[in-house]
Amino acid sequence: MEIDPLPNGSGSAGTTNPEAAATTTVAAAALKTTPSSKLSQLTESLKLEHQLLRVPFEHYKKTIRANHRTVEKEVSAVISSVAEVADCNEPSKEDTVLNLTSLVSRLQGLKRKLEEGSRTENLQAQRCRARLDHLESVDAENLSEWNNVRLKRILVDYMLRMSYYDTAMKLAENSNIQDLVDIDVFQEAKKVIDALRNQEVGPALAWCVDNKSRLKKSKSKFEFQLRLQEFIELVRAENHMRAILYARRYLAPWGATHLKELQRVMATLAFRSNTECAKYKVLFEPKQWDFLVDQFKQEFCRLYGMTLEPLLNIYLQAGLSALKTPYCYEDDCTKEDPLSQDSFRKLALPLPYSKQHHSKLVCYITKELMDTENPPQVLPNGYVYSTRALKEMAEKNNGNITCPRTGLVCNYSELVKAYIS
Repeated sequence: MEIDPLPNGSGSAGTTNPEAAATTTVAAAALKTTPSSKLSQLTESLKLEHQLLRVPFEHYKKTIRANHRTVEKEVSAVISSVAEVADCNEPSKEDTVLNLTSLVSRLQGLKRKLEEGSRTENLQAQRCRARLDHLESVDAENLSEWNNVRLKRILVDYMLRMSYYDTAMKLAENSNIQDLVDIDVFQEAKKVIDALRNQEVGPALAWCVDNKSRLKKSKSKFEFQLRLQEFIELVRAENHMRAILYARRYLAPWGATHLKELQRVMATLAFRSNTECAKYKVLFEPKQWDFLVDQFKQEFCRLYGMTLEPLLNIYLQAGLSALKTPYCYEDDCTKEDPLSQDSFRKLALPLPYSKQHHSKLVCYITKELMDTENPPQVLPNGYVYSTRALKEMAEKNNGNITCPRTGLVCNYSELVKAYIS
């Protein structure tokens, strides 16, 4: 999955938005009471919390828009019904009672929807408030505890993105951080992802309708790709007439902007799903559904202002970028190096190598830096340790040295001093 140039979903660098301003305000308030020794660390921590506020804020706005549309639709229907009754010439008593009963029933239904919508809005507002309070609570004294909560938030985010919903919910409940994670938002995405994996486009198309204006604003092609896949499935089932009617209704409006892709898909009417022509064979492959799942995840993250990559990957890559060197990919890379593991190597693959101005030798025994004051010594088996560590070992063992890696025993006089250039 590609990483968006603006992974937090914000606009241009000069654009100001409410959640970014809130993060800045909270950071400023926290820094006023923070000792200068931890000032830098705390500042950098709060800069990374844009997504924490952006997601519930976007969800809150979406809920308000949905409630507003519902009210407009119901009120418009009620007004139309009243107008129809008013236009009737001398309606009977029974018709009048029936129409009034219908209007009362509809208004009661609207009231229930408004109450439900109000509860949902209050819940979203409460979640935004809880996150602001969480950011405001950070200071130098509780920084360790606050970072522990952040780690749990990052793990929950990773589990949700990897579809481990039950595990994510249990961790959030046990850590009492339900208001600080976005389980309900990802549950919404889960319904669409599960449907696409079952080769159903209905829920995904409904999601596109609910977010049509925002997807259009971002020039998204996701709905078009769903329509193409639905057309392909009709061709696969050899329902050619239905496929043509479907194309006229749903694909023709996209012709002005996606003509080449449309022409390529329409050509499948002349082929069967078992065609050997590579250009069209790929359109019938099951991996097209996997592509739609990945595409939905990207559109979903953009819509809510999330990073396209899991936060855990981003934080790990930040650390691995300082450790990655050409030596990490050699066969004799030490097991202590995180990049000796395949999973970390894959994660660090797109990262540049760390810029090392000078070589640094660290003693395997004491973990201290080996330099001119604590020079390295070479054992007969070729392993290198610091002079300080080997002297301490020799003093405790009557001048003998035992290599902690191979078990070789030798005398201190057999060591050879190494020089750093």
